[in-house]
Amino acid sequence: MYFNRNDIDQLDHIYKINLINSITGYKPANLIATKSKSGVTNVAVFSSVVHYGSAPPPILGFVLRPTTVRRHTFDNIIETGYYTINHINEAIVEDAHHTSAKYPKDVSEFNKTGLEEEYNNDFYAPFVKQSTIKMGMTFLQKIDIEANGTILILGEITDLYINDDLVEHDGFADLMKANTAVINGLDTYAIPTKNKRLTYQRPK
Repeated sequence: MYFNRNDIDQLDHIYKINLINSITGYKPANLIATKSKSGVTNVAVFSSVVHYGSAPPPILGFVLRPTTVRRHTFDNIIETGYYTINHINEAIVEDAHHTSAKYPKDVSEFNKTGLEEEYNNDFYAPFVKQSTIKMGMTFLQKIDIEANGTILILGEITDLYINDDLVEHDGFADLMKANTAVINGLDTYAIPTKNKRLTYQRPK
């Protein structure tokens, strides 16, 4: 099977979305949670979280689609400056996926799923209680990607919560032990079952 650029442009819309979203490989599965200034919480599934540097400060980024349609996550982050990133694990895959449904701004996805809000150390935005790896984030920068109208949000990790048994002696977080999920495309979730950790490589 071969597609040139014109072929891709002519594909059925849903077929094209599924194809392009799945060929990039497995992606991280996270829930990003926010709270509006009026106190309404929001939680949504994202597969675009990327590490942009460890220190200082430790930065993570994620991509939002164009804001021509109201994006509650975006609105809340810009209004308050705070959000959390929470790993999706096997036990909460179905509830996490349901957060992709489009609810009105005054309806919290926490109330429409089995996901539970959790507040730690007076951090403004809620964490997802069932997540075993969760990060409190402070907004740093918004970058408009002119090529397609998407937005890159950069934030710094100010709070990190991770179960003790998931961290090895050298700081490595064992996501397989955490049953952390990954996403293939838009709607297919997988749970990695094997690690192969290799040594730092130098020229031969």
